[in-house]
Amino acid sequence: MSQLSNLPESSPISRRTLLKWFGIGGIAGVTGYSRFSKPQPTVFQRDTLKLPRILNQPKTVVVIGGGLAGLACAYELSQRGFMVTLLEKSPQLGGKIASWQIEAVGEKFMMEHGFHGFFPQYYNLNGLVTELGIKDHFQSLNFYAVVYRDRKYQPEVFRPSRSAFPWNIIDLAIASPNRLQWGINLVNFKHLQVFQAITGFEREKNYQRFDNISVAEWVKSEFPQGLYDLYFLPFAKSSLNAPDLMSVGELMQFFHFYFFGNPEGLAFNGTKDDMGTSLVQPIAKSIISNGGKIITGANVSEIAAVEEKLNSLKYFVGSNNNSVPFWVKKNSVVTDEKIEYFGAADEVFAATVGSKEAISLTCTHQGCTVKKAEDGKFHCPCHGAVFAADGKVLKGPAQRDLSKFKIAQRQDTELQLIAANQTSSSPETITADYYVFATDVPGVQQLFKRMNGDVEEKVRSQVANLSIADPFAVCRFWFDRDFEWEQSNFTSLSGYQLTDSITLYHRIQEQFIDWAQRTGGSVVELHAYCYKEKEFPTQEALLTTFEQELYEIVPELKQAKILHRELVNQHNFSGYPPNSYAERPETSTSVANLIFAGDWVKMPFPCGLMERAVSSGLLAANEILSREGLQRRSLLSVNPEGLLQI
Repeated sequence: MSQLSNLPESSPISRRTLLKWFGIGGIAGVTGYSRFSKPQPTVFQRDTLKLPRILNQPKTVVVIGGGLAGLACAYELSQRGFMVTLLEKSPQLGGKIASWQIEAVGEKFMMEHGFHGFFPQYYNLNGLVTELGIKDHFQSLNFYAVVYRDRKYQPEVFRPSRSAFPWNIIDLAIASPNRLQWGINLVNFKHLQVFQAITGFEREKNYQRFDNISVAEWVKSEFPQGLYDLYFLPFAKSSLNAPDLMSVGELMQFFHFYFFGNPEGLAFNGTKDDMGTSLVQPIAKSIISNGGKIITGANVSEIAAVEEKLNSLKYFVGSNNNSVPFWVKKNSVVTDEKIEYFGAADEVFAATVGSKEAISLTCTHQGCTVKKAEDGKFHCPCHGAVFAADGKVLKGPAQRDLSKFKIAQRQDTELQLIAANQTSSSPETITADYYVFATDVPGVQQLFKRMNGDVEEKVRSQVANLSIADPFAVCRFWFDRDFEWEQSNFTSLSGYQLTDSITLYHRIQEQFIDWAQRTGGSVVELHAYCYKEKEFPTQEALLTTFEQELYEIVPELKQAKILHRELVNQHNFSGYPPNSYAERPETSTSVANLIFAGDWVKMPFPCGLMERAVSSGLLAANEILSREGLQRRSLLSVNPEGLLQI
């Protein structure tokens, strides 16, 4: 299929449209977007009536998932008088921005899932930061660069801007050392179509035209090569979705939010400390101070639905004591002479041949699937926990052993398992007026597997069909010396087999600045946004490639000594593949008291990454506020439409 099948030549750009672009209408548009009158954020869902803000009768809400979406939702509702209970499966809050303690070079540090940038158009996230009074937890990185492995391109440098489209693009062209290599020729009809597509964003039309094709397919022919190399490829990958699996419709939304509809520029802030300390803990403290209850290590075991409404749920704190037997099929992919594997994805079980017991390979830290290493132990590929062959935890951040199960029956290629070492404690049962599912994609899919009763099939199907992007990985290195670096302390990288960015933590976060000043060392992190698992099937493959590419990026470090390295590797980021937008779940569902939040939810305005998660949580809160007749929170975004529409 041609990349322009969504822009058929049978529907050419009309003379009238061209006049609109380049004639009087274009001049008026440019004048309206002058350098001296920056457009203000667009307000979404402003209530015209003055409604009460605080609830005057008891109402309860259970929020499942303690990432940014769940935290934002619980924060807003607890501010408004709701009795909120937040359940999080992991020992710590934060989801993809969680942080946990590790030991390295004889000291304790806080580790994260990788560097996160706070862009100025993150209006709703930044609004929370202002309300919490924690703006001093952040600092400007002043500028950032994109460095290309292909030396035919010079580094691009992005700085704060006060100009909106088209001035921001004009400024970019003036500042870009590669402007003559963009390859855009507006005399070329195909290039003109591309230009209109990326500057004429309209949400529904955008997805109707572009959601059926991947980015990789779209750019196969007659696409400006320089434009793709310099901007589309590195920034598309920074969405944590690979070009071959990402919808062009989603890419257009991403570019509109970060580039063409954004009057704020592309420089951003970073946290002075880890994300948990800087952002997660302040939100959690606010929830608790307003009467909210937060329970970590909570595993939901059963959800009851009656007549298209959630009635109650049960959860365990700690290991799952579920005494109900269940069957699992033999895994045909993983093979081992001494161990049999059963189940798949994030529900895999291992049993020594001939044994009467099996262990769950679900890490007790954040639910990743652990893998057997050459040393015979099970290693968590996400956060580095290590378990013995019998499931006993040997190294954190996991705090509990892998769950054990008795083999009740064997039948051909299936096992019937039942939890071993059951205790007499009963699960907690909780009921609420509203339930908010704010987990990641694997989490919400597991919740629906635990749901019993009447739920519309469409909702189940929408959740089951949600996609997960390729895995992402982070490797942080401690070295015995510092090095010269002329680029930004966070720099995007393009053209490498694995690495997509480098962060110099010893120059931006206080705990590492302090260590570097005392020791003369450095702490460097490489991030792979969306790598192919077949190319890097093991931790060792990731570590080896990261190290090789780091020495290419910073040759000085070849002479340095690695003191410690820490790998984070997860496979749970939301995927946005072709043909997924139409059936993507929305905030409100057909289940009367079930609300969705998360970056996988269909959003009604442009947003991305952390801002998408926070906005979805506030949108969920607004849905509940509206149903209770309360004033909704005003949500902000960039201009929802591009300037050059047809």
